[in-house]
Amino acid sequence: MKPASGPTVPTWLVIILMTSFIVFLFQKILWLVVPGLLALVLYYCLQPLVQTLVQAGLRHHDAVKVVAALLFLATVLALLGLLTLASSRAAAWQETLTYYEQGGLEFLARTEDALAEKLPLLRKAGLLPSSPTNLDAVAERVAQRYLGVVLLQVFHWLPSLLLVPYLAYFVLRDGNRLKKEIIRSVPNAFFEKSLLLFNRVDSNLQSFFIGLMKLTFLDTVCLATGLWLLGISFPVVLGLVAAVLAWLPYVGSVVGCVLVVCVAATDFPKEPVTIYGCMVLFLCVRILDDFVFLPMTIGRGLRIHPVLSVLMLFLGAAVAGPTGLVLVLPVLGVVAVIIETLAQIVADHRLRSRFRQAQKLKTLVAGLGV
Repeated sequence: MKPASGPTVPTWLVIILMTSFIVFLFQKILWLVVPGLLALVLYYCLQPLVQTLVQAGLRHHDAVKVVAALLFLATVLALLGLLTLASSRAAAWQETLTYYEQGGLEFLARTEDALAEKLPLLRKAGLLPSSPTNLDAVAERVAQRYLGVVLLQVFHWLPSLLLVPYLAYFVLRDGNRLKKEIIRSVPNAFFEKSLLLFNRVDSNLQSFFIGLMKLTFLDTVCLATGLWLLGISFPVVLGLVAAVLAWLPYVGSVVGCVLVVCVAATDFPKEPVTIYGCMVLFLCVRILDDFVFLPMTIGRGLRIHPVLSVLMLFLGAAVAGPTGLVLVLPVLGVVAVIIETLAQIVADHRLRSRFRQAQKLKTLVAGLGV
């Protein structure tokens, strides 16, 4: 059997345009997209558990109900715990944020002074701004401003997050049946290609989401281990937060590094080597991601050229901001599979001929009243 050729330039143009439109649309309905994506992640993570329960003797619907009940209970307990913790510890969190932010600002001021002392031309040229004198007031003002915004966003997203176990339940229960109904409605002439299309889309989504979870786990372990060896406070929490922030390509890694540097600068104000060690740690983990972890996890499934990936990240950011940065690559992978398969169907004259012959035969049988 002759292997199918890769997408042509017009096909790739259609793929890029469709990806941009879908990412822009997703930004408008983000309150539904985020629970849907999380539900898909849970579907691919919990599907092996459902299959294990089915093999143990439970019916498929009963196994799904057991798994969904446990998931919903865990979600409710987690949300109640988060609300209780946020209401009781909000003031302490603000003080902690102000404390570590002040340490980061002091480290920045010391770094600027050191650069000005070594290279006075930078100060004369205006490349080094003058540091604020009252760092306590600056840190407190920034903490009051942004902590309130973060807490408000958390409360805003709580109702949408409650949809996650609900959607995951129906995807686990009716996902296979929905696939069968869609495939059953496809004409016989296109059955094989359509079955291949569904398999490739499902494989791409599973590879991306499961790979993303594996990548997050590996980043968390590497960062937490490195921060623990450096003696930084809360190494596991900081490693997990930085690994989750890395879902936002490039920008997220920088934000995570800034958070860790602020904590390190506060814990070790007189030891700049430790602070620079945190930066080196993030750089090493970033290199491991690009050359080891990403090819092992996400890269195997999507099969997207690195140049196109970078260009689509810029395009996604231009179209939909941070939302586009997060969603553009998985959307590109799925859209590329769909458009590529449809293009192969349209370009295959044998499939079109089979479809026309089947339609003629159906019309002839209907005319004969058989």
